[in-house]
Amino acid sequence: MKLYFITILSLISPLFAFAATPVKGVVIDAKTQEEIIGATIQVGELPARGTVSGLDGSFVFSDLEQLPVTLNCSYIGYKTTVVTIHSASDHRLTILLEPDAQLLDEVVVYGSHTGSTDNSARVLEKNSMNVMNIVSARAIEISPDMTVANVIQRVSGVTVERNSSGDGQYAILRGMDKRYNYTLVNGIKIPSPDNKNRFVPLDIFPSELLERLDVAKALTADMEGDGIGGAINLVMKDAPARRQITANVSTGYNALFFDRDFLSFNAGGIDKRSPYEIYGENYAAQARDFSSAAIDLKSSKPAPNLFAGFSYGDRLFGDRLGIMLAGSYQNSYRGSNSTYFESKTATSDASNLPVLTARNDRTYSEQQTRYAVHGKLDYAFSGDHKLQWYNAYMVFENTQVRDTETTDLSVGYNPEAGDYNLSFDTRFRYTRQEIFNSTLKGSHSFLNRKWLLDWSGVYSKASNEIPDNSTVYTVTTVRDFVQNLVSVTTLGGAERRWERNSDQDWAGYLNLHYLTRLGRVDADFSAGGLYRRKERTNFFNQYDFRPYDESKPEGSQNNLIKGTDWDTYTDIKFTVYNPYGAVGNPLNYDASEEITAGYLQSRLTWGSWNVVAGLRVEHTRQGYDLKYPTEDVENEGRQVYTDYLPGLHLKYSLTHHTNLRASYFKSINRPGFFEIVPYRVINEDFVERGNPDLKHTVAHNVDLRYEYFPRASEQLLVGVFYKKILDPIEFGMVTEGQGTFYMPTNFGNATNYGLEIDVTKYFRAFGIKMNYTFTQSNITTDKLYYVENTDPNTTENIVTTHVDQKRPLNGQAMHVANLSLLYKDGKRGWDAQLAGSYTGERLYAIARYLDNDIWQSGYFQLDASVEKQFRYGITVFAKAANLINAPMKQFIKLKNESSADIVGYETHNGGTLVRKDRYGQTFQIGVKYKL
Repeated sequence: MKLYFITILSLISPLFAFAATPVKGVVIDAKTQEEIIGATIQVGELPARGTVSGLDGSFVFSDLEQLPVTLNCSYIGYKTTVVTIHSASDHRLTILLEPDAQLLDEVVVYGSHTGSTDNSARVLEKNSMNVMNIVSARAIEISPDMTVANVIQRVSGVTVERNSSGDGQYAILRGMDKRYNYTLVNGIKIPSPDNKNRFVPLDIFPSELLERLDVAKALTADMEGDGIGGAINLVMKDAPARRQITANVSTGYNALFFDRDFLSFNAGGIDKRSPYEIYGENYAAQARDFSSAAIDLKSSKPAPNLFAGFSYGDRLFGDRLGIMLAGSYQNSYRGSNSTYFESKTATSDASNLPVLTARNDRTYSEQQTRYAVHGKLDYAFSGDHKLQWYNAYMVFENTQVRDTETTDLSVGYNPEAGDYNLSFDTRFRYTRQEIFNSTLKGSHSFLNRKWLLDWSGVYSKASNEIPDNSTVYTVTTVRDFVQNLVSVTTLGGAERRWERNSDQDWAGYLNLHYLTRLGRVDADFSAGGLYRRKERTNFFNQYDFRPYDESKPEGSQNNLIKGTDWDTYTDIKFTVYNPYGAVGNPLNYDASEEITAGYLQSRLTWGSWNVVAGLRVEHTRQGYDLKYPTEDVENEGRQVYTDYLPGLHLKYSLTHHTNLRASYFKSINRPGFFEIVPYRVINEDFVERGNPDLKHTVAHNVDLRYEYFPRASEQLLVGVFYKKILDPIEFGMVTEGQGTFYMPTNFGNATNYGLEIDVTKYFRAFGIKMNYTFTQSNITTDKLYYVENTDPNTTENIVTTHVDQKRPLNGQAMHVANLSLLYKDGKRGWDAQLAGSYTGERLYAIARYLDNDIWQSGYFQLDASVEKQFRYGITVFAKAANLINAPMKQFIKLKNESSADIVGYETHNGGTLVRKDRYGQTFQIGVKYKL
């Protein structure tokens, strides 16, 4: 019997062996040898049996029961390929897909490798001549991010500066402050709606309108030269090869408002123009001229967030005309809970320790509305002549209420006895930012494509409007733990401020290429240039108010008590302290800038070598004129300079999958208009001031990078960089005379260097994306320092001295890391991502006194997203941001033991915590449709 069973097992064991051997394979583009993700593989004899190639292009059938079988492999844009498995030895297959010839012709004509997929993004990175990182439209689509600012934080070497609601707003590249990079839309620079700076707030761009996001970290001569950190190019969606319609709608909520109400006011009822603008400069404004809607505070639970988008693309007239129309709408309710300590440096002794003078407990409530439309038309007259017309209009509206309770820690503060002074202020601010861009482009080829010409004509306008920005101030005291009555601040009960600015750009670009072959060398010689004229107008007007009720007895007419004289802010009776407004402020100015640039560049390719060498010349003429002459300031200013910017970029391809890169380029950074105007204004927590003597920055930049692309969507990038920066511009606390101002200054020369590692790897249905950046910068600046007086000829016990201090550049974090875990089940239609982002400790604000700088603590954010595809183009998705609700903290690296009795005082990293913000988690769920 035992021998019988052994004989039977020996006869059937080959069958079990085959059944236990899975059939595995990989789908590859026959032309590029790149793996194809999402290809469909079906068993011909069993149509119900099928699978989809995974993130690494691989597939598996675990239990094919009979041989031979036929596998049909198909993917959009490729010919269907049929392979037959004859025996168990065929268990590891390579299926080559040939591109469909007809579709390939269309792709060649209208632009290949758009970067909309991860595969094509990796190809663009590999083939580019400068150091670049690219985020594809698909990566953006499945990420947890809703705006470009949040998407870009996933790129190696990039951190984001966040706004008061915790959303990313500005990009910091390689530790270089946001001012050191510029933003392009389809390769064209756009103006900024920001009222102070050149850099564009990236949170104004909905991420769903992007085809891809390019981050160039090394500039070539044909790129504008004012990007020391790099350049960010937003490539908007283009017309597809065939008709495509997409739509999405989603909703969500911010968990912050589970625990407190949302504060708001009717922004639609405020006055868009000040009395000065309505009635003229000789009109004496009265309290009745100001709308009560601007200070009508309301409290409620916010409605759910709403997001929606739509796009339509097609090609007409024999595929000559391409059309892409897209729109996006986002309405969300955001906010934060914040504790902020005001501080100064101790002057009574030589300790130089920070002394906390006030504690501010704040809540922010913000309704953020974004809507954008963009349209792109392209027309091919022939294979040699094409035109493209692009138009975009983007709006960002933010209705914010900031409610603050301030405890005075310097006068009469006795927490044990319960004695202290309180003040309150509520700020009502509506901001509207707009960007409009219209670009007409042409590309032409002549003489059998030996000569190539492209040109662009551009009109852009960016505007920022903050009408009737209102703040109401009240005070009270607490004695023996009992709060007294609240009254309106007698000297300065309220203020109303109107601010607006606009930038208009007219620009023209021209590039000419000559393609030839010199022996074994393919050569591309190019020349070109640009001219841009920028005009800025800036308006500022402020009215100050004091409480006054003429119906009250004399002597108490300005003492207005809550509960007796008023219950809500709209009940308060005010008189206008400066009825003609502060129109003479230097922030009323006109400014202009002319940039004229030209370049010569050559690109040489032979064998495995690619060399790009070029020289760019940029001439800058910048100036301002104050509308109202002001004593003791420069009423007009001019800056004129010319920069010669050479660049050399080398790429050596060790193999088809491996590159070595080396780059050098020289670049600049220009001051913003706002920075060189001699203004003074109270903004947020500091008195800000301009600096007409500010110099522009010049930098020398070196990059080395090793690149390995083992598969179509995988990569290993390891790079180092070094920057020598002359006269960097930084904002810091500067003491002049009896005042201390937050102002832009050239503190000295600096160096900035670092290491970047970027890894993407897939394992069937799972993938991992991670990057790490180490950045170290050094600048030596003059600081003040209190010391004991050793001079017997003077009576002062404490005097100030100067000392040089080494520190990093403002905004630079030494350690930045991102880690994303991916899951994709193409057969069942699942995509999921868990994304973590860490930004290490970085310098936030530069103090005038030694070691009193404000630092931002290391910050970790965890986000997640998931989507499920169904039939008929329907996809359901969910996103969650800031899952662990980690607080954002700021601190001074010194600890003063005398502050220990202050309510709310905390130490952090051995220093003094001066600010802590919490933003709450944000959740979103929605549905998408694609035809």
